[in-house]
Amino acid sequence: MKINIRVVRAITDMETTEKYIDGHYRVLETYGVTKVTSADRSWVNNPHVYLLLVELADSGRIVGGGRIQMRSENFPLPLEGAIFEKDESIVDFMSPFKDLEVAEYCGLWNSREIAGYGIGSIYLIRIGVALSSFLGIKNLMAFCSPVIVKKAESVGFEIITSLGDEGKFLYPKEGLIATIMEIQDINNIPTATDDEQEFIFNLRANPVQFKKDTSRRGDLEIFYDLAIQNVLK
Repeated sequence: MKINIRVVRAITDMETTEKYIDGHYRVLETYGVTKVTSADRSWVNNPHVYLLLVELADSGRIVGGGRIQMRSENFPLPLEGAIFEKDESIVDFMSPFKDLEVAEYCGLWNSREIAGYGIGSIYLIRIGVALSSFLGIKNLMAFCSPVIVKKAESVGFEIITSLGDEGKFLYPKEGLIATIMEIQDINNIPTATDDEQEFIFNLRANPVQFKKDTSRRGDLEIFYDLAIQNVLK
């Protein structure tokens, strides 16, 4: 499979943003999730939201993605509202952060046709961590499903045990569990495995590159374009 992975600033490319939203909603609906804070559309007006897009190389069709949403006075993180309903201590947890010092990595999805290639899980997690270091944030947070927790830990995320039930919440709906996690040192990712550090540091040093890889479903050819300086123009 040949894919392209690139970054766009949400407010500057609304057509692409709408395609990302539509794809995300369709995936949520397949799991019976119709109400989720990370699927709220209010973020489209946030000038500090960046989309990671997975596109088929031959058609350009979006088949997966994720969203890095920076926090500011007018735009709290989606997870803040979700957690506050169950644990009001999230207010104290977030209080030390100034505007644009913390971000949430959310809205990750992939279509069924690329399921099994690892794109919607480990690839997008790695890439989100690599990209976040370009944004000058101090902390990256994320809600992770049970099957993703170990993969997130491998790239440097740690469970925030002071929130919820040792970091666990019933989210995005009753019967589903999500774990709140964070990377406190986004630049050095000291708790990431050696292999993941090597991968992420390479992406940071070479944000535009071509790589071949293998997965349990077959070979992958990936063109990365994470040159965020072009996006910020």
